[in-house]
Amino acid sequence: MADIESARKAFERYDLNKDGMISAAEYKRVMAELGDFNVTEPVAQAVINAVDTDKDGLMSFDEFWAAQNR
Repeated sequence: MADIESARKAFERYDLNKDGMISAAEYKRVMAELGDFNVTEPVAQAVINAVDTDKDGLMSFDEFWAAQNR
């Protein structure tokens, strides 16, 4: 099980516009900043879709947290 405070900090790193959601564009940008230039927007969207339980195309903290605890 992940530590919720560490998870919150990680989530906030990806939530660039601080709206409480991670979009594919945000995920792609942070992955590039971390050195992974192979993550395209469609790949980022696929990662989000894999945990997007409400099917809004975005990753909320609750979805992020649930994915950390699978």
